[in-house]
Amino acid sequence: MTTTAQETTPLRRTAAPAPARDADIRRHELAAFLRSRRERITPEEVGLPRGTRRRTPGLRREEVAQLSAVGVTWYTWLEQARDIQVSVQVLDALARTLRLDGSERAHLFQLAEAVDPTPAASCTGVTPALYDVLRALEPLPACIQNSRYDILAYNRTYARLMGDLDAVPAEDRNCMILVYTNPEWRRSMVHLEESRRLMAAKLRASMAGHLAEPAWKMLVKRLTAESPEFRENWERYEVVEQRNRTKQFRNPYVGLLTLDHTDLFLNPGSGARLVTYVPADDESRERLARLYDLARAEPTNS
Repeated sequence: MTTTAQETTPLRRTAAPAPARDADIRRHELAAFLRSRRERITPEEVGLPRGTRRRTPGLRREEVAQLSAVGVTWYTWLEQARDIQVSVQVLDALARTLRLDGSERAHLFQLAEAVDPTPAASCTGVTPALYDVLRALEPLPACIQNSRYDILAYNRTYARLMGDLDAVPAEDRNCMILVYTNPEWRRSMVHLEESRRLMAAKLRASMAGHLAEPAWKMLVKRLTAESPEFRENWERYEVVEQRNRTKQFRNPYVGLLTLDHTDLFLNPGSGARLVTYVPADDESRERLARLYDLARAEPTNS
């Protein structure tokens, strides 16, 4: 029997391409997403001059890096899909610099395989019964906060107590961020500097049990970068415990409100608490009722 060359030559198989690693795909998707978001923002939107030699649509890489307080080389590597680690603090800074909405922010964290620690990502611990409690307390302003001052849920009167909380992006609904950086909240606080200093001292006291948690570090880093007043108060190293007191607000809709602030702790372990404001005089009671009438025309997004 004659053996042909075809029978004696070993068959050669073309090697199947190795399946692309999920991490590689994610890095390239993340890089493309960042580039697309960077290119849609004009320099004027973030307070930068356009200049005469700009060829890049939108922002330059170095501008995004500067606005996000990260290294230019590091951000360039990120857009080149290099294998580098990205912290949640950096992702948060990039999301704010690139003006991502809620869906885009969630997509960014998902691509980076990171958990968004802001209250916008989830409102854990707020049960349907607690939402009912908030509504039942109206016209009294009430909200649920954690020890980091994240506003997890609120009723309609609280939404209009210091401006328009519904208009604030969900990731910025934090009393520390608002009282230090939001113009409406700053104007509404009658004793602004005293309140800021006290809140910073409370935050430092609460942070002792959360020193290694990314969400706490991210909050302090953001406030330190955005508010000289916070930096000054934070560097005092003052600590105080939670306590109830009377507060005054210059409400933009009904005028001066004098309210007794009370905290009812729901979960001491997490610091979750129900915050309520009760009118301290008849005039404030009447004005709160008018504020509620205005507020209930537009339901909150909570």
